[in-house]
Amino acid sequence: MAIRQGRLDQRTILQGARAVLDQTGLDGFTTRALASHLNVQQPALYWHFKTKAALLAALADDILVREHHASMPEDDEAWDGFVLRNARSFREALLAVRDGARLHAEYHGRPELAEVAGLPEGPRRQVALLTGQGFSEADAVDTLIAVGRYTVGVVLEEQAQEDKTGPGAEGGRAEEVKQFEFGLNALIRGAAPTGPSRTERNSGTQDE
Repeated sequence: MAIRQGRLDQRTILQGARAVLDQTGLDGFTTRALASHLNVQQPALYWHFKTKAALLAALADDILVREHHASMPEDDEAWDGFVLRNARSFREALLAVRDGARLHAEYHGRPELAEVAGLPEGPRRQVALLTGQGFSEADAVDTLIAVGRYTVGVVLEEQAQEDKTGPGAEGGRAEEVKQFEFGLNALIRGAAPTGPSRTERNSGTQDE
């Protein structure tokens, strides 16, 4: 992927980084290999990303932006339907690149969840969907974290196995999906809200 030095930008670097990661895996990823892939001098990368860790953190974010297509709840969507849809999309995003789960676990910045009002729009809307359907704020946050960590853990295992044995056969992939869905549904059943939904609360207020 030869480019002219003057045209190097963050978008080009991230595209190249993803290609190199697919070739080398996370353990083999180096800025030297990336510079060679882009046909630039290694120091040129540091005009855009101060460290390798900053570059990989940006790549982890970029993969979610480009591959995770169900991170926002729809209006009036049932909480369990959204959590299922979100987790499935998140899994596919992690699987879209070699070592995607490790990249996410090691470099993706997790927002502080102590103050929900200060969260980015996506997580804030996710929490709002659950609290509007009977979850306490704390339980909503814990549910979303638990499902996210479960998904990362499953994909970590899938990708580690693939590194050892190579890409699985179609039947093996179907079994992985089946096992993921079983665990995901078990988590969701165990996370059912204990309080009334916002609609039920409003109805009770009007009846008084």
